[in-house]
Amino acid sequence: MKPQIFALLAAICWGVGGYFEKKGLHLGNLSPTMGITLRTLVAFVLLAVASYPQWKTVPLAGSKALIYMIVGGGIVAGAAGMLCFYTAIKGAPLSRVMPIAFTSPLFGALMGLIFGGEALTLKTILGMSLTIGGIILLTIE
Repeated sequence: MKPQIFALLAAICWGVGGYFEKKGLHLGNLSPTMGITLRTLVAFVLLAVASYPQWKTVPLAGSKALIYMIVGGGIVAGAAGMLCFYTAIKGAPLSRVMPIAFTSPLFGALMGLIFGGEALTLKTILGMSLTIGGIILLTIE
């Protein structure tokens, strides 16, 4: 399957999941911290099973790669990002939170342009501008 299909499936999962997470936080009167802990625990178990055949590749990855994964994925995106997201969905409507929270591709694209040596094209500028415009449109009162 094309990477774009997986990106769309990720967006669907995150959007649908966000709805259920918000409902669960409010129905159970759970703190954002407990919500993200439950989410992470379930994801950890499922992913540990799914990735079992690849565990032998971890020692071969090298310390630099592992540090990038731990800091970027575990600390920044996994813990800090998800805790901020859960705090936002607990306190505001999804229609306000999701468009802002999911500007993450915009920040990812900027990181790729600034640090990753990716080319800045007219199509990239237009796409990023439309993303920002859509977010503003969806979040202004």
